[in-house]
Order: sequence, then C-alpha cells, then structure tokens
Amino acid sequence: SPVFVLIAIAIRMSSRGPIIYAQTRVGLDRRWRETLALRERRHEDLGGQVFTIFKFRTMRVDAERLSGAVWAQENDPRVTSLGRMLRKFRLDELPQLWNIVRGDMNLVGPRPERPSIVARLREDIDEYRFRHRVKPGLTGLAQINQHYDSCLDDVRAKVRWDLAYIERQDAWFDIR
Repeated sequence: SPVFVLIAIAIRMSSRGPIIYAQTRVGLDRRWRETLALRERRHEDLGGQVFTIFKFRTMRVDAERLSGAVWAQENDPRVTSLGRMLRKFRLDELPQLWNIVRGDMNLVGPRPERPSIVARLREDIDEYRFRHRVKPGLTGLAQINQHYDSCLDDVRAKVRWDLAYIERQDAWFDIR
C-alpha cells in the first residue's frame, strides 16, 4: 500500500485527471462449454464475460478522444512522462490486484483486451477465441516473451504464447 500511495501522489502532482483508470475488458468465456451455454442469458456475444479493469493512469486524459480504441505502442506519444516510467516497470498494473481479489482475473493468463478490439481480432485470427477459455491474467507468457503489438502478426504470435500457456497451465508453471 505505501507504493500505491506514492504512485497516486506522483500521478496527481504530474498531470490532471483521475489517478485510477477504469476500462471495460473481456475475460473468461463460460459459454464455450455447451452445458453452460444453455443457461446463458446474454444476448450479445462479446467473446467472454465483460468486466472493469483498473490501472494507474499513464496517458493524457484526452488520449483517445480522436483515435478511439487503439493498441498502445512502445513509445506512445499519448503517455505522460511519469506514465513512461510506470509502464517500464509495470507499476501501472498494480491496481489489477483488486481485479484478482474480485475474481475477474488470475495472476497468470492471457491479457484481457477491450470488447471492440476482441471483436476485430476474433474475425482476423481463428484461434483468438480459445484464449478466453481461461481467466485473463495480470501477466502471461506472451507478455514475458514479446513487447507491445504493432501489427496483426504480433497478435498472432501472442495468441500462440497464450494457447501454449493454456495447454501447460498448472501452479508450478505459473510460479516459474
């Protein structure tokens, strides 16, 4: 908690806007098993259960006003100077511990993505839907082995890492 407080103070002092950034993401798809799908009440298939993810804000408040939902880039011009440091050390992800406590996420698993981006990727990458068969994670093999996505081929590579994790998933593998 002292780290949370220090980061919150630094964000407040360095730029205007909220300290915590909340965003809708797509998580576990419980409907992939037919027995669970029969009791499903959702009318729209977003790829999985939608939840709100929490992060420390690292971008300007108006970062997506003109562009809408886009992938973050390695040297993203929308990121604040403090935000660059927080992202470098992944400190912006710390509030997601609350998502783990709530049961929306695990420590390890495929990273959750926004509904609009999930919809596009499910059309472009056949295997993409399989990564929603497990809860999303704070970190995963794709994040350890690859940097930010810059094109569809990068996402395909990350999907391969995610599927490899799903096949080998166990507690000891998570610890390693």
